[in-house]
Amino acid sequence: MRILTLIPARYASTRFPGKPLVLIQGKPMILHVVERALLVTPEVAVATDDQRIYDVVTQAGYRAILTTGNHSSGTSRCLEAYERLGQEADVLINLQGDEPFIAEEHIRQLVRAFDDPETQIATLAQPFPPTATNEELANPNAVKVVRASSGRALYFSRSVIPYLRGVEGAWAAQHEYLKHIGLYAFRTSLLDRLGSLPASPLEQGESLEQLRWLSAGLHIQVQLTDEPTVGIDTPEDLARISQLHP
Repeated sequence: MRILTLIPARYASTRFPGKPLVLIQGKPMILHVVERALLVTPEVAVATDDQRIYDVVTQAGYRAILTTGNHSSGTSRCLEAYERLGQEADVLINLQGDEPFIAEEHIRQLVRAFDDPETQIATLAQPFPPTATNEELANPNAVKVVRASSGRALYFSRSVIPYLRGVEGAWAAQHEYLKHIGLYAFRTSLLDRLGSLPASPLEQGESLEQLRWLSAGLHIQVQLTDEPTVGIDTPEDLARISQLHP
């Protein structure tokens, strides 16, 4: 199975402008992500609309593709980059550019999901700890997912799902809740259809792109992991991570 990893990266982040180029352990964040991906998949490229990011990646000896700037999601940017690259692959991994400490096992789990021929899209989820409070479960920035016994996604929501009717106290102590991890992989045979799907009412209501795919009846396989993720969305996140990874 031929695997290609694309890493969408943009400079103009609202909460953290220039984020892909901030230094972590003396190296731009985007290069950390590239090097982590190369530990698992031999074909890796950065998809960016910014010349500064492109130059940093290529001057380090890695591949980058310049895309247009009118993308509403990293997935959309990856689709354009895949077309521009013109490289054949069976599975396309969309790896976030703000995960400089991404676990190698996360990438491997995405790839393993495609051992099942029914899988069209793969993603990850992590169980909330049993000690999580109801307030932590209700945080809309922590996207929840429920899945079938086969691992196939049933629904993603910013609300708490499932609702435990008549249950008092901390729900996480009485049911395993799953937090979605926003990494994706796609069969490339699906990409043309994926790029033409219109936004769905569910997607617009929850502001979750994956609901567009569920609404279209696509098979999203959710792999479980106990490995934590360390994303960087704000300068405060960077300061915290720098303390953990000096």
